[in-house]
Amino acid sequence: MTTNKIIAEIKYPISKKETVIDNYFGENVSDPFRWLEDDKSEATTNWVKAQNVVTAHYLSAIPYNEQLKTRLTQLTNYTKYGVPIKNNGKYYYFKNDGLQNQSILYCKKTLQADEELVLDPNKLSTNGTVALTAVAFSKDGKYLAYSISHNGSDWNEILVMDIEKKATLPDHVLWCKFSNIAWAGNGFYYSAYDAPSQEKEYTDKNKFHKIFYHSLGTPQSADKLIFMNKDYPQRNYHAEVTADEKFLCISESESTSGNALYIKYLSSNDSSFITLASGFDFEYNVIEHDHQQLYVLTNWNAPNQKLVRIDPKNPQQNNWQDVLPEKNEVLESVSIINGKIVATYLKNACHQLFTYDMQGNQQAEIQLPTKGSISSVRGTKNDQEAFYEFTSYIFPPTIFKLDVSKNAADQFLKSPTLFQPSDFITEQLFYTSKDGTKIPITLCYKKGIVKNGKNPTMLYGYGGFNISLKPGFSTAYIPFLENGGIYAVANIRGGGEYGEAWHKAGTKMQKQNVFDDFVSAAEFLISEKYTCSQKLAINGRSNGGLLIGACLTQHPELFAVAIPEVGVLDMLRYQHFTIGWAWASDYGTSADSKEMYSYLKNYSPLHNIHKTAKYPAVMILTGDHDDRVVPAHSFKFAATLQTQNTPNTPKLIRIDTNAGHGMGKPISKILDAQADLWSFVMWNLQMSPKFEIK
Repeated sequence: MTTNKIIAEIKYPISKKETVIDNYFGENVSDPFRWLEDDKSEATTNWVKAQNVVTAHYLSAIPYNEQLKTRLTQLTNYTKYGVPIKNNGKYYYFKNDGLQNQSILYCKKTLQADEELVLDPNKLSTNGTVALTAVAFSKDGKYLAYSISHNGSDWNEILVMDIEKKATLPDHVLWCKFSNIAWAGNGFYYSAYDAPSQEKEYTDKNKFHKIFYHSLGTPQSADKLIFMNKDYPQRNYHAEVTADEKFLCISESESTSGNALYIKYLSSNDSSFITLASGFDFEYNVIEHDHQQLYVLTNWNAPNQKLVRIDPKNPQQNNWQDVLPEKNEVLESVSIINGKIVATYLKNACHQLFTYDMQGNQQAEIQLPTKGSISSVRGTKNDQEAFYEFTSYIFPPTIFKLDVSKNAADQFLKSPTLFQPSDFITEQLFYTSKDGTKIPITLCYKKGIVKNGKNPTMLYGYGGFNISLKPGFSTAYIPFLENGGIYAVANIRGGGEYGEAWHKAGTKMQKQNVFDDFVSAAEFLISEKYTCSQKLAINGRSNGGLLIGACLTQHPELFAVAIPEVGVLDMLRYQHFTIGWAWASDYGTSADSKEMYSYLKNYSPLHNIHKTAKYPAVMILTGDHDDRVVPAHSFKFAATLQTQNTPNTPKLIRIDTNAGHGMGKPISKILDAQADLWSFVMWNLQMSPKFEIK
């Protein structure tokens, strides 16, 4: 079946239009698909089913869809390990034998001992849609508190296990969201909202976040309210307890960046909170309490972050002492292990690892295998050893053991894969954006590729919320590379690759910089003869979905395929759903001012679809239980594309059922989605792939 024949057979479901008009500063804006915001209605349910039928028919007609899924399954079927967590002398870690929907928590009494099963989340549901979202061990090692999520929702519930007896206790905490589990004494602190109405469980605006303390053996109704603010319903609260359980630390925020910080002595029930930092202009993260001093990672007066020492008895900011002053590189994370500081810096979107003494004197740089990224440096101030994971685009995740006393790390666990890194090349280049800013871009491809302007290429980006895109391995793009594709990642502004200044340069009235950076990346790949517009696909998730939607509508001629996933696509109404209000620090809102409204409307993907434009092949991905970026964004964008655009290319939406924003998705659903995404990409880039089935 030819591409044209598949396209000719597409008959999109009818998306009815209703008369809904909003007035913004005297300007009327139509929203004809407002009805799709009601995810519980019969009309929306029927529309979702009809869209999925059309999309499934299209994808099933691609002749190599099943072969691709088989290859992806083979590549994914290897043992994966999480970074060990040491608690009370035992080592806990997650392991997945290959194709298990959820990773299983195991324990070893020593590193050489046999493993013991602690908790298997695969037994919590028949289809793998219940996922562990957090685990926390009591200081005495007797109890494990863990949170679970259903169908990918941000709503969590907390349960408690007696580790020795492998028995689940009656304790059960509901309606947690954006919550830590912070043990102290015979219970733990957590964050929660009031129970939502059943009709708007996944869409209603989240308000009045609260911190509670739960004592073991008591019902949730008896939990003690620790912290809330009745005057500011749109603020979030996060509780941490220092490892020695001397301090409760509470972070207060009203957006995705910047927080106030309060501490409280736990030695006295009557002690009041001490304000370490107020306002929301900077970030403060308590790392450790050691020798009567608090160590805090902050970007206060240091856009690239620094580590400071604070005396709780003299907490005023003018008394703070720099331990690791700000450098040109971003100080991304800090751990205190065996009386030393282990610090991870970010240089040109790749990590560096250093050790320092407690006065901040550098002792050593820990050599990493190649340019890549580190995650989860885990160790305590009383342990000589620590563990971390290292990975890169073509370097599968590997666990390393760090001997802090020797300032040396050795490979601890490496999983065998069906992927041969030596067959591929990774290179980091720099290109110039529209305003002259230099932007890093990383390319991965098979050895022997010729720069003839004809290579199929996937360009990925994010560009927001101070989040850095660092090298990380995924089997998802390997079949694309094996068939001559180029995978490119652009480290555009809005992220955190070069600190807070880089982030701010892609926010609010400077958001267009993000899109210009990404478009310039595409133009660079074309001008350097890596690819051409007819062979170029673009992809991004969440805020990256906004990126793809904006670039797609601003420069439709530049791309052959566009895949916006779980994207923020209606920039005039995003703040009205769930936690959307917290994104205003990056985006601004349509209610802020006439100028802000106009700026948002000028790039809002939903409001910039034009009948005369020739758009590339588009497949929108979302989940029906996404309560982070509600699926209405994708629903309305798809309906508008399908009704306003001529059918020269497919305009499909793939709506995953019993799935949310992405966290905790079972491997079976992940593989289905990967096969569909890359089949769509390869087909519309006119590739003829062959897959090595082993």
